[in-house]
Amino acid sequence: MGFLQKNRKHNSQLSIVNCQLSILLLFACASCNNSYTPRPYGYYRITTPDTAYVDFNSSFPYTFALSRNAVVQPRTDVSEPYWINIYYPALDATIYCSYKPVQNNLRELTNDALEFVYRNASFATAIPEQEYAHPEASVYGVLFDLEGNTASSCQFFVTDSTRHFFRASVYCNCPPNADSLAPVYNYLRADIIKMVETFEWTKN
Repeated sequence: MGFLQKNRKHNSQLSIVNCQLSILLLFACASCNNSYTPRPYGYYRITTPDTAYVDFNSSFPYTFALSRNAVVQPRTDVSEPYWINIYYPALDATIYCSYKPVQNNLRELTNDALEFVYRNASFATAIPEQEYAHPEASVYGVLFDLEGNTASSCQFFVTDSTRHFFRASVYCNCPPNADSLAPVYNYLRADIIKMVETFEWTKN
């Protein structure tokens, strides 16, 4: 009788193990038959600050509407007195601005500005241009949108064609990725357009 009880107990344990193995096999087979849809790659959500503008007033030969979210930094790496950086702390982005007096070298200055733009041509998917003209303020220029994964997303230059030449370019302090940085690019582009539309020379 003791032998039969032990044998029944052993058979019962084997049945439990077999049952567990069968359940595992069922789950394995079911998981092999399921098809999964890959999720699209996601990016961190970037919240841009509200925009308000003030006049950039200084002893410089130019002025424009400046975002309250930006800080004007003098360029200490060059000897030019009117070169500045417009830094956005919340976005870690900078608009680099340079100024040159025109001294019978407008073509040279324009070519240099175009060279800076088209340095990114190999990485840009397109570089549409938009011309600006404000005859009352003697401001004429071109805005360039550099589409794609370029180091600089937007650049422009303005001049009065006789005395002044100003150039600006946007850079973010991170690897270029047009998809993830689209909110930042759009925000800065709006500020660039505001700069161009309100640009004036303060010295004749």
